[in-house]
Amino acid sequence: MTEKEAYADLGATTQEAMDIAETSMDIVRTFVPDETLNDRLRQKAVHSTGDIEFQHLIRCQNNPVVAGARAVLDEQPIVTDITMAKAGITGRGHDCPVQKAIGNGAELAAKTGMTRTAAAVLELDKQGVYEGAIAVVGNAPTAALALCDCIEDGTRPAAIVATPVGFVKAEESRKRIREIADEYDIPAVTNVGKRGGSGLAAALTNELIHVASDARDGEVDLTAHE
Repeated sequence: MTEKEAYADLGATTQEAMDIAETSMDIVRTFVPDETLNDRLRQKAVHSTGDIEFQHLIRCQNNPVVAGARAVLDEQPIVTDITMAKAGITGRGHDCPVQKAIGNGAELAAKTGMTRTAAAVLELDKQGVYEGAIAVVGNAPTAALALCDCIEDGTRPAAIVATPVGFVKAEESRKRIREIADEYDIPAVTNVGKRGGSGLAAALTNELIHVASDARDGEVDLTAHE
């Protein structure tokens, strides 16, 4: 299997698409370091946003790539906040169940007036869905804040990918994720600033899957990066 074919397992399938994907990543690597597994998240952020400076906005805590890749290898759930983030996660290279939170907790949202995404996270947490899972928040700051409450109450996701976007509570919610990650030793990747979004969250999650695939193929030794 060629390098292009290996890379295509998680994305492109035609020759032209494989060429574009690999050439794009080659270009990204000229701007972003390629020394650690966390660098792969920074590379993916740049690749998915088309913004070279985005590498400086990524924050990694408690080795999220190794933790996330191990969760993928263990076929743990990947749980997104909304449909768009779920749609962006590849179906290749893993056997993890992928589900979205939105659509759950409607009664709680109606009763309390909280956002549907926050209620959905709380509802799924009651069911134990987030325990050991990769928790992905790409859009809703209130989902990230609700996830923090769940962690304070004892839930321990395997890793968090949180890049909620916007001008209201987005920065604050990501800061809260970082505080919670530090306090409870939760592996997490977030970004600073007002940018972000579901596409970025999906791309970062896909890189965790890609690393897991490389580890399965013997191309990455996760123990060497712990």
